[in-house]
Amino acid sequence: MTSLTPISLTKNYQKNGSLSPRIVTAFRTNVYAYFHANPRPMPWRETTDPYRILVSEIMLQQTQVERVKIKYAEFLTVFPTVFELAAASLASVLQVWQGLGYNRRAVFLKRCSEEIVTYYGGQFPRSIAELQSLPGIGPYTARAVAAFAFGIAAPLIETNVRTVYIHFFFHGRATVSDREIMPLVEATLDQENPREWYYALMDYGVMLKQTLPNPGRRSTHHIQQSRFEGSNRQLRGRMLRAIMKQPHISVKELLAALRVERELILSNLEAMRREGFLVKRERGYCIAGEYKRG
Repeated sequence: MTSLTPISLTKNYQKNGSLSPRIVTAFRTNVYAYFHANPRPMPWRETTDPYRILVSEIMLQQTQVERVKIKYAEFLTVFPTVFELAAASLASVLQVWQGLGYNRRAVFLKRCSEEIVTYYGGQFPRSIAELQSLPGIGPYTARAVAAFAFGIAAPLIETNVRTVYIHFFFHGRATVSDREIMPLVEATLDQENPREWYYALMDYGVMLKQTLPNPGRRSTHHIQQSRFEGSNRQLRGRMLRAIMKQPHISVKELLAALRVERELILSNLEAMRREGFLVKRERGYCIAGEYKRG
C-alpha cells in the first residue's frame, strides 16, 4: 500500500486521478490519530447550538483563537441566545465586540440574528442554502454551521483544511487552487461524523503550520494579513469608539479627536454609513439606531 508521506500520496493521486478506498481510510486514520492524541479544547466544540457555533465562526475569521475564547464567553454572557442579540442595540453589540477587530462582522452577526428571529421564529435554518442566504454568511460559514451544529456532511475549505490537503496531495507544487483541493475534501469526508472530521483536519493543519514552512502559503487564495498599526482598519476602529463615546459627534469634533486628514475621515464616515454602522443627522454621526435615543 502507498505510504502516507506527502511525496507518495502526491505521486499516487497524480498518477490515478483519484484516491482508493484504502488510501482514504489510511489518511483519515492518520489525521484522527493525531487529533485524539493532541486534544485542543475549545468552548464552541462543546456545543451543537447553532447560535453559539455561528458566533464562534464569525469571531474566528482572521482573529487569534486565544483572543476569541475570551470574547466568546463575554459575548454569550451578554447575548446568550439569538433572541437577546436580535433585540439588542447595534451600539451595545459593537461595544462588546471591541477588541476583536473587523467590526463589520458584528453588524452582519446582528443582522443574521434579526432575520432568524423575524423569518424563522428564532429557529436556525438547517439547509446550507438557507444559511448562506443570511446576511454576511458565505459558503464556508454556512457549511461549517451545518456540519458542526447539524452533522450535515458537505465539503468545505478553510485555511487549516487547505493546509492539510496541499501538504499531502500537492507536494512540490508552487501554487494550488481550491478548485483542485475540493474533490479531495469531498473524497475523504467522513460522512458519518463531519463535525469531528473537520475539527481533526483543522488541528492537523495547525500542527503543520507550527512545524513546517506553512504549506498554505502555496495556495492561490493565500492572503498575507496586512499590518494593523497605522492601517485604515485601525482608523475605523478609533472612529467607531469616538462615535460610541460621543453620539452625534460632528466631523469637526472627530478631526480634533483623531488628528488625521479630513478626506480620510469623510471617506470612512461615508463607507461606514453605507455598511450600516452609522447614521448621519444634523448634529453629527451616531451608531445606527441610536439617533432615536439622542
